[in-house]
Amino acid sequence: MVNVIPVEKIMRIVALEEHFIAPSLLEAYFDLRTNPGFTAPRKATLADLDSGRIQDMDDHGITYQVVSASLPGADLLDGNEGIRLATETNNTLAAALRRHPERFGGFAHLPMREPHAAADELERTVRDLGFCGAMVNGLTEDRFLDDPRFCPVLERAAALDVPIYIHPNLPPKTVYDIYYDRLPGPASALLASGAFGWHSETAIHVLRLVLTGAFERYPGLTVIVGHMGEMLPFMLGRVDDILIGHGGLSRPVSETIVDRVYITTSGIFTTPPFLTALTTFGTDRIMFSVDYPFSQNSQGRAFFETMPVSPADRAKIAHGNADRVLKINQRM
Repeated sequence: MVNVIPVEKIMRIVALEEHFIAPSLLEAYFDLRTNPGFTAPRKATLADLDSGRIQDMDDHGITYQVVSASLPGADLLDGNEGIRLATETNNTLAAALRRHPERFGGFAHLPMREPHAAADELERTVRDLGFCGAMVNGLTEDRFLDDPRFCPVLERAAALDVPIYIHPNLPPKTVYDIYYDRLPGPASALLASGAFGWHSETAIHVLRLVLTGAFERYPGLTVIVGHMGEMLPFMLGRVDDILIGHGGLSRPVSETIVDRVYITTSGIFTTPPFLTALTTFGTDRIMFSVDYPFSQNSQGRAFFETMPVSPADRAKIAHGNADRVLKINQRM
């Protein structure tokens, strides 16, 4: 009898919310010891852009990672300091891409407090370094991307035809103090971040881009969000019910979001939210991600094996959509 290997076992898999840090760069500006997530093993894993990371990918059938800088970063620094950190971080990642072009792609790290410099750095990384787009970590100085100061970044991303991946960030202190503080033990910090707060805030970020007309002003703008859509899939019907007829919108919010936003599976590996995302966005707008190393490749791959989709749709989620949106084959 001939053993037939299921297509899922040999399918090319792209993961695109996968993180790294360059400790020597960050430690010039930040005390990483204050971040409980940066244990010594986690710090070493984040810093590895070579054999250790690739071995973990191979062990779990991950073909290609689109890598991005983890927090903290250049968006916390003003002027030349932010520009310098972003540039050096991107150059560090670009060196890894040159060493392993068939395994890694990159999202640019941007000095968001200096929007014109951020737009120029995005263009440099796309045109000269072969990056796929940019990752923006939540609010910058308590302002969302719909703020007019960030027009240069949105305009440049649209002109370059590359996506902006909106990643969560810590909430502003006033929000944290009102919504999350005074809970027992570590509950406040966890509720404010990965348990809930990150995801609701990122959903608001996307909704603000719609409600302020950003997608109409920049017809080529594409946005990606992680964590199975950051709560948007199960809220879009409610959003339409409340907002239809208000705000001067030419069509339902859900139509704009499903047309202009892609979502990834990063960090959420259970079937109910996946089914909600699937029925809301469809398989053409879902891309596989792990959120490595904050989530494990083993978790992501195990979930991938159980997704209740056809082989053709599984291939779209595994690599087809990412190849198309990020133009991966053109950049390798």
